[in-house]
This record gives sequence, C-alpha cells and structure tokens, in this order.
Amino acid sequence: MPKAEPAIVFAALGEPTRLSLLDRLGDGTPRSIASLAEGGSISRQALTKHLRVLERAGLASAARDGRETLYRIDPAGLLAAEAWIGTVSAQWDAAVDRLKRYVED
Repeated sequence: MPKAEPAIVFAALGEPTRLSLLDRLGDGTPRSIASLAEGGSISRQALTKHLRVLERAGLASAARDGRETLYRIDPAGLLAAEAWIGTVSAQWDAAVDRLKRYVED
C-alpha cells in the first residue's frame, strides 16, 4: 500500500459515515460488510465505497476470509495525519516565539 498522504487522510475523515466506520473498527476486531451494515440505514454498496476510500487513505485494510472480506482499522493514515499536525504545530510555535521575541525587544 502506498504511503498515506495527509490531504487524502483528512478528506476521508471529513465524512461522518467514514468516521463512524472507523469508530466501529477502532476496537481492532475485523468486521465484514454485513456486520458493519447491521443496524444502519446505509446500503452494503455504499459501505463498500466508503471502506475503499478509507483503504486508499491508509485508514483501513481488508483481508479475505473464505467468502467474506474483513475490514480492520489501519493506523498508518492516522499516523501520517498526526505527523503532519505535529509539523504544522511546530511551525506555529516557532512563529509565535519569533513574534514574542520581537514584541519584547
């Protein structure tokens, strides 16, 4: 799988259904489309499309188990987003420090 890109990760996370799917997969238990569809109002076809977006973003992975495909959370995408946020945060901290020094001088 290619390295997760933060923009793709954030785009995937920007949709409530996908966030809900990640929440359901967050306990680490692999789940089939059928189990993910239980109790919801979304079709299996729509779920599959959302899961593919999560896979492309590096947020979920799929594995065949007999006739079923099981999906699980993949931390790679979240780690890419966390690293990007850390970089931007460090840049802002440095800018605020420069501003503080300028104002104090």
